[in-house]
Amino acid sequence: MNTNRDFAAIILAAGKGTRMKSDLHKVLHPIAGHPMLLHLLDSFAELDLKRTVVVVGDKREQLDAALADRGVTTALQEPQLGTAHAALQARAALEGFSGHILVCFGDCPMVRADTVRRLIAALDEGAKVAVLGFRPADPLAYGRIIADSDGTVAKMVEYKDANDEERACDLCNSGLIVAHSDDMWPLLDAVGNDNAQGEYYLPDVATGAIARGDTVKVIETDADEVAGINSRAELAAAEAQWQALKREEAMAGGASLKAPETVFFSWDTELGRDVTIEPNVVFGPGVTVANGATIRAFSHLEGARVGEGCSVGPYARLRPGAVMEKDSKVGNFVEMKKATLGEGAKANHLTYLGDAEVGAGANIGAGTITCNYDGYFKYKTVIGERAFIGSNSALIAPVRIGADAIVAAGSAVSRDVGDGDLRVVRGDQVVKPGWADRFHDAMKKKKAAERKG
Repeated sequence: MNTNRDFAAIILAAGKGTRMKSDLHKVLHPIAGHPMLLHLLDSFAELDLKRTVVVVGDKREQLDAALADRGVTTALQEPQLGTAHAALQARAALEGFSGHILVCFGDCPMVRADTVRRLIAALDEGAKVAVLGFRPADPLAYGRIIADSDGTVAKMVEYKDANDEERACDLCNSGLIVAHSDDMWPLLDAVGNDNAQGEYYLPDVATGAIARGDTVKVIETDADEVAGINSRAELAAAEAQWQALKREEAMAGGASLKAPETVFFSWDTELGRDVTIEPNVVFGPGVTVANGATIRAFSHLEGARVGEGCSVGPYARLRPGAVMEKDSKVGNFVEMKKATLGEGAKANHLTYLGDAEVGAGANIGAGTITCNYDGYFKYKTVIGERAFIGSNSALIAPVRIGADAIVAAGSAVSRDVGDGDLRVVRGDQVVKPGWADRFHDAMKKKKAAERKG
């Protein structure tokens, strides 16, 4: 790609997306927790775009909100008269821009930056227009691209207008198109609507260029990259495709996935080397896992940072703000929220750590709860280094447990515990010899009398 040329993108997202049957705009439906439109913009971020225009229509306010911090301009298409007409609505936003322009679709989130670079390269090599083609397993009713062996396009034709010979061609039109601004605007202006739908179609940009004697080139890519998402089923298929790619990327980067097909990543999950992930693990947004950590089966992580050599689960839940420092451990049925577990600290089972700071080397016994919420406000629990919290303890925040302190099992602690102190908070143990035997005898006699009656 010639880095001396400026580059802009027009992303079409004005459609109603009726097949999604949703109050959410189609291009804002998430893949791996990230709206499909933002997946596309993240990919294009590699291209150093000078300007990006998203053409909007239905549910414009949702798109404006989603794009508020993206440095993206929106342009309204109203009424909606076809894809070429939609692209023309970006002209005012691109006034004064001179350079290559890509027109693509917001519901095709898998398009890669490298593919766009290949399209740009075709223009740098002399083509006036470059289009992106693909060869699906079943061409169905896609528009066809009739091209020579060197990729020079002779004709682009909609399926309904194609003859039998043209329909036998399996090179299909993805809809993506690139041209220099000096060519794009005149070609868009020349597009007519003499068709069954009375709409202005984007592929006619290429058709118009061929008619005036210009060279149009087709660049091919795989069908998965340009799959459009128009329904819930297609959204699920895109999710499966994305997850499969992410799993391969994770393993190629040095992570071991015991049952890859059961692990689900977020769009921003970061894994170090020698990470082991057992079956049925789900990563929500905002998770980083450092080298050598193990995420055991059936764990769910979101907004969490797992340090080097840590162990999580099985059946653990790390919620936003959970931080595990080096070699710390949470076991089965442990939940962390806005809590830090210090280096080497352990909470092996059946524990809730919320709004807490646990010092290095501390041991949190089974059934421990940090009571952080009074129905109105959240409060913090601080547990010092090497402290030992006995099983079935309730730490009623705000409270501080000192370094090397011990909280006896079954205690409900509501006042600070000093360094090295033992705190026991239990009712007096009462023993009544023979009471249980007398109780059982009385109850058995009463039950027998009821049966006789």
